Amino acid sequence: MVTGMGFCLPGSSRPVFTADDIWDVASRGTSCLAHGDVYYGAVDLSQAMFDARLPDIPPTFSRHYTNAHRFGLVSLVEACADAGLDFRAGDLTGAAVLAGRGGVDSNVEPYLAVLTADPLTTGPEEAMELFVRGQQGLTPSDVSLVQGALMRSTGPCFTVSCGCASSAVQLGTARQLIADGVVDLAVVSGVDLFGLDVILNVQRLLRSAQGAYETVRVEGMPELLPSFDRLMRPYDRRADCVNHGEGAATLVLESRRHAEARGARPHGRILANAMTRDGLVNPLASDDSGDALADAVRRCLGDRWDLSQVPYIHGGSDGDVVVTAFEANAVRQLYGPDSDVVMTSQEACFGHNGAPSGCVGVALSLLMMERGQICPTANCEQPADGLPFDPVAGTSSRPLDFDYALTCNYQIGGVKSVILVGSPDAL
Repeated sequence: MVTGMGFCLPGSSRPVFTADDIWDVASRGTSCLAHGDVYYGAVDLSQAMFDARLPDIPPTFSRHYTNAHRFGLVSLVEACADAGLDFRAGDLTGAAVLAGRGGVDSNVEPYLAVLTADPLTTGPEEAMELFVRGQQGLTPSDVSLVQGALMRSTGPCFTVSCGCASSAVQLGTARQLIADGVVDLAVVSGVDLFGLDVILNVQRLLRSAQGAYETVRVEGMPELLPSFDRLMRPYDRRADCVNHGEGAATLVLESRRHAEARGARPHGRILANAMTRDGLVNPLASDDSGDALADAVRRCLGDRWDLSQVPYIHGGSDGDVVVTAFEANAVRQLYGPDSDVVMTSQEACFGHNGAPSGCVGVALSLLMMERGQICPTANCEQPADGLPFDPVAGTSSRPLDFDYALTCNYQIGGVKSVILVGSPDAL
């Protein structure tokens, strides 16, 4: 059962923290991307916002937090509040703490600080500060490390890194740990930073690299290198770029027995999950046939559920036409060319933020079920020709009564992660 959700994502005037916050943005197809030299989704979490939620963390640790730490801790606190769990009272001591991390932007600075420090000229106090900073921040396990400490967790605590599928894979891990009786409670977070300074420099490099790219491009790779200086438009006929962002999303998962014993109000259920890969030798390409995604959906549903029960798919399109191609081809294989299935993406609300996308997709799908509304695809105004699904273009939600949905996430290089979610009473 999913009993709590919390966020630390870009917002219109302040960060998105709660279920109501994310619904306010996603249900209207609002794009929270700011435009400078490129479009980017920045969280803009102030120190006052952080301190209001976590005023009692010892400064020995907190002064060395990166934004990944801060975002992950804030989304955790919000998810616990939504679930009615008090981490200070020990409600999550036995919980599994599972993090998904795709990027390493926030790890570079602590790593370099330790690497370049001169032991001969570094005093004892400064050396200790560097030690704490390095131990907390220079590995991808950074977020799970500080989350586990905050919760005083004695349960499993580890990080998975498989790009934009990271938190989706961890949701499957949490489901299995609960089903096997290892834990009754799990907290799953996706956290990433695609640093704006890196994005800007990549943009400059890509402009120089485009000519050389033509000589090495192989089948499965796009004709043009990506650009970040135009607005991302998933499923739109003008889609030609990706915009990045930063942030965190956390979900609380419980066994039904544990949730009912404490009177928790669930948002819904995670029923099944599956993961496949395209099997390509090229580590940067995806098979646009849709075969791997269709296979993952079939594995996820198994013999227990049927596609006729699933009228909605939460897509993972980030505006990349290759992603739209394999999603469209997968839907044709699964539902046929003239189905009435609905498939939307809210990536353009917050920017393509990597690891959080799995938790965000599940959270939004469950909120749509709860509220009987399908959120539109942000920035999709002119749907691409030949789509075998309805992307819900525009800025208005659409009524739909449904109890099952599929959520999809993809890693560069072809990994496809699919999760089946259901209403609280779905079987």
